[in-house]
Amino acid sequence: EVQLVESGGNSVQSGGSLRLSCAFSGVTFSSWCMGWFRQTPGNKREGVAGIDSIGYTNYANSVKGRFTISQDTDKNIMYLEMNSLEPEDTAMYYCAVKPGTYWSPDGGGWRGWGQGTQVTVSS
Repeated sequence: EVQLVESGGNSVQSGGSLRLSCAFSGVTFSSWCMGWFRQTPGNKREGVAGIDSIGYTNYANSVKGRFTISQDTDKNIMYLEMNSLEPEDTAMYYCAVKPGTYWSPDGGGWRGWGQGTQVTVSS
C-alpha cells in the first residue's frame, strides 16, 4: 500500500523559507512521478512541483525560481524547499505519487494522499 506523510509546515513571514518533507513507503512502480500540491479552502488543488523516478523536475510557473523539489531515495523522503515565500503561498500542502514519469498534476492516477501540512505566510 502506498503511503505518504507530509511534515514541515509552519507559519512564517513574507520572504521567509520552509522545507517540507514527504516520507513515502510502498512505492513499487517501475517508474513514477511524485508531486507536491496545495489547496486553499474553496479552491481547486494546484500542482506545485513534481519529480520523477529519473530525477526530472517540473514546477508551476508561480513557484519557479523560489521552490526546489528533491528526493532522497535512500531515506524514502521527498522535499520541497520553499524560499522567498509570499502570502499567496499560504495553503495546505500535500504530496502524492502516480505510476509513470509524466507530470500531469490535473490528471488521474495520483494516490497516497496524506493529511497535508499547513503553510501560512504573513505579510
